[in-house]
Amino acid sequence: MTARALIIGAPRSGSGKTSVTIGLLRAFARRGVKVRGIKTGPDYIDPGFHQAATHLPGLNLDSWAMAPDLLRHLARGQAEDAELLLIESAMGLFDGIVSEENRSGAASDLARLFRLPVLLVLDVSGQSQTAGAIAYGFAHYDPTVEIAGCVLNRAGSERHRKLCGDAIEAAGLPVVGTILRDPTLILPERHLGLVQASEHPEMDAHIERLADAMEASLDLDAIFALAKPFDIPPGSAEKSLPPPGQRIALASDAAFTFLYPHLAREWRSAGAEIIPFSPLADEAPPADCDVCWLPGGYPELHAGRLAAAMNFKAGLSRFAETKPVHGECGGYMVLGETLEDAEGATHEMTGLLSHRTSFARRKMNLGYRQAELLENGPLGRKGETVRGHEFHYASTVSPGADEPFARIADGAGKEIGPSGGRRGFVSGTFFHAIARG
Repeated sequence: MTARALIIGAPRSGSGKTSVTIGLLRAFARRGVKVRGIKTGPDYIDPGFHQAATHLPGLNLDSWAMAPDLLRHLARGQAEDAELLLIESAMGLFDGIVSEENRSGAASDLARLFRLPVLLVLDVSGQSQTAGAIAYGFAHYDPTVEIAGCVLNRAGSERHRKLCGDAIEAAGLPVVGTILRDPTLILPERHLGLVQASEHPEMDAHIERLADAMEASLDLDAIFALAKPFDIPPGSAEKSLPPPGQRIALASDAAFTFLYPHLAREWRSAGAEIIPFSPLADEAPPADCDVCWLPGGYPELHAGRLAAAMNFKAGLSRFAETKPVHGECGGYMVLGETLEDAEGATHEMTGLLSHRTSFARRKMNLGYRQAELLENGPLGRKGETVRGHEFHYASTVSPGADEPFARIADGAGKEIGPSGGRRGFVSGTFFHAIARG
């Protein structure tokens, strides 16, 4: 089976791409179409919404962090047994960093690499005929990126729809539907962006409403026809992160949720087993595992329970005496001595590393990271480079006395300095690893 594929892009964040993508995923699934979602860039939240809509695992494809061969390898895996792939752009369609050709992180890189058309979602609130100028600009900005059609979002009335739609069609682009303004279709947000799919108490009902809206507002047959056959050459898994161990104890609960889907998939494909456990349920990593991974999440929302999870903390300490333990972002915070929550209360963490963090003293840290590993560990060998991403508001109020885990630079190669910490078999950092450099 050869899947068809379509990129869903927009001029900016907040245009409604995620709601349109989730609604379309469920709407096509209702029709019996084997549909799967992909998110461009390093956003690890939206793949969870794609999975909730399709009941199939989501995927990130990041053209900056992942080499073209790895992108092809992962994309072909997602297309297996699928009839339709909907690839949701991060931010604006052309938004990325200044980098080598087609390695900017923008969704337009994938449009070129995979030769896929783009369905442009335009938030037309506060404008009318100007929408035609925006659509025209997108259609002509880069001749290697095909804009195949437009969806009008947040139109205020039938008259508003006609003014915008006529202007866009006069510019030479088809309009495949219009979604009227409806505040109930907006997804909830939190400090790191959207609330995760697993946390929304009525997520399935919300997705059903989105699908209802897409079915009522958009021409699904026309959208399916815009998608092109996804026939790309085979890739290679050479640049993927190898499994950190044969049996991986993975912290997995409401405090530890941010693991990139492609990591788990590639680790399993390489023969590793992933054994979940819940620190919030006061579970320790199973002793028969050979590495423990604490992913990111929202430990600051559960700091009191984590501080009181004595079996988890004691068991993790015993595990770390002889086996590697690695923490990313939220996991790194839990490996430290203390965590100050948003209300200013300080909670004792595991103390396996000596830093102290605070969510009360917020400072946004955001961007791509190139990390040169300073010692052998779960992410690779000393001297190897790992590409990843950092996004958090927590601050380090005391760096501690541990050796640094890595020397990091930003996406453009500008040196930032040492990152994270390591002590014995324990290591951690605020950046999320995506692929080998």
